[in-house]
Amino acid sequence: MLTLTIFALTVATGIVASGLTGSFYRLITNKPPSFSMPAETTLGLLAAIFMLIFAGPLVILRNALRAQVFENRPPAWLFLSAMISLGWAFLSGILLLSILLTL
Repeated sequence: MLTLTIFALTVATGIVASGLTGSFYRLITNKPPSFSMPAETTLGLLAAIFMLIFAGPLVILRNALRAQVFENRPPAWLFLSAMISLGWAFLSGILLLSILLTL
């Protein structure tokens, strides 16, 4: 039971970080985060990669929900996208929690 709680809290940390990063990116650039990186400078490209490390689960879920609604994809597509997103959120949550606990 403790393992499941730790897993849930780690995933929640990753999802919150994804939402905060995606919202901050949208606030700064006035467009939603995506996997296309049209940065002209090296610094802009590095910032986009750093943003996608944490906002990736948000981008995957948004794209999967849009595909479900507009392209009428099968529900299994949405389920698999959600599992990939949760796995990514778990890994980014582990990264953030390990950084925070070492400080």
